[in-house]
Amino acid sequence: MRSRVFRDMNARKAVVSKELERTIWRYMSRNTTLEPQIRMQAQLALGRTPREASPSAIKNRCVVTGRGRGVFNDWKLCRFQFRLRALNGDLPGVDKASW
Repeated sequence: MRSRVFRDMNARKAVVSKELERTIWRYMSRNTTLEPQIRMQAQLALGRTPREASPSAIKNRCVVTGRGRGVFNDWKLCRFQFRLRALNGDLPGVDKASW
């Protein structure tokens, strides 16, 4: 596995661990019934959360090669690894099409 894969795994863990906190701050900052001072504090707290904890930091990568393009979301494999494993019969329910 490549370092990109490890980086992606760490980013996913950070997003999961900070998800509840970010959600609370985000809803507090958007709630118009709260006082403006509380909303401003929530916006500042949201800005202080780590950048890695942002869900937009996650990029789908192949878990085998670390390739960032041509990745099938359901299997987390790039198209080449998907084809190899499908031909070997490693992916259940996936057959080579022939007509």
